Amino acid sequence: MKNNLSCKNNLEKFRVDKGLSQKDLANLVGISVETVSLIENGSLIPTLRLATTLSTALDKKFGEVFLFC
Repeated sequence: MKNNLSCKNNLEKFRVDKGLSQKDLANLVGISVETVSLIENGSLIPTLRLATTLSTALDKKFGEVFLFC
């Protein structure tokens, strides 16, 4: 069975709204800038743990930041 999971997110919007650069957010949650970039552009679907950590760092509910289809 093919996995058709896709993930849309508002990570960049909420990051910018909070005044954080990709580097700031990456340092805050302990990941690379490249990982933040890949998640923001939809090339990488984060693990549930990482998605939750990013949401918490941005003071947003998980469902506001990540929209799984």
